[in-house]
Amino acid sequence: MNTRQLARILLSASASLMFGGAVAAPTNLLGFDDMSCTAWAKSKDDPDQRAAYVVWVRGFLSGHNYALPNQQVSSFSSSTLELKLNQYCSRNPTGQISDAAMRLSDELSGRNQPIRK
Repeated sequence: MNTRQLARILLSASASLMFGGAVAAPTNLLGFDDMSCTAWAKSKDDPDQRAAYVVWVRGFLSGHNYALPNQQVSSFSSSTLELKLNQYCSRNPTGQISDAAMRLSDELSGRNQPIRK
């Protein structure tokens, strides 16, 4: 089997995996026991817990940068991240910090911007 044949087989297998399943497996997020916006709001008076959430989201965004090198999230301060999390949780009081992190990765990387030619 030559390289070209192997590439075709791998491409076919990849396409089957991508389009073959009707339901995608949920993303396995590794985070805190309570990732709710309610827990975030309660952490306001606990600087260590609040800092832990901020560090988790920064790690999530770093993972985004690792996985998508062409759609990098730019650096920004922890206070800006706190502000963004506060805004998300104000709009989504029953939301999750992990969802806020995903929305931030879309917003800050330009993924949710209109396509321009």
